[in-house]
Amino acid sequence: MLKGKAFKFGDSISTDDITPGRLFHLRSNLPELAKHVLEDVAPSFGSEVKPGDFIAAGVNFGLGSSREHAAVVLKMAGVEAILAKSVARIFFRNAINVGLPVLICDTDKINDGDELEIDLVGSTVKNLTNGTEFPIGEFPEVMLRILEEGGLIPYIKKHGDFES
Repeated sequence: MLKGKAFKFGDSISTDDITPGRLFHLRSNLPELAKHVLEDVAPSFGSEVKPGDFIAAGVNFGLGSSREHAAVVLKMAGVEAILAKSVARIFFRNAINVGLPVLICDTDKINDGDELEIDLVGSTVKNLTNGTEFPIGEFPEVMLRILEEGGLIPYIKKHGDFES
């Protein structure tokens, strides 16, 4: 069970919005880059997000380049999961690979600052602030196992391979 505060964003948040291209020189210093996460869209996000918090967004979250740093720095900044109406396919895969759940759902019932409780296995989100509950897309078992281990590399280090 995951529990935290939601930060609400709109549609089409790109990987350039998440990790601005002008900060390209920080790719070798990910902790420093994480301090600047989403700063062009929400200047105070990096200083306000706490470990265990969530991003709730509209459609097409993570569009743009296949920059894996975007998912990495979100996780490093403390984001526990991303909830969105739709997500760019490459961003989705990069996020799962680093152990960051991306949940496809209707985020209209989530407001900035709402407290959420997410059950990945039960595929539900409870908005503790307004009392609503709604479904999220189910994760295949293999993805749940990858997330449980903290990402693809820790999974492979521990298990060596995937069971069919």
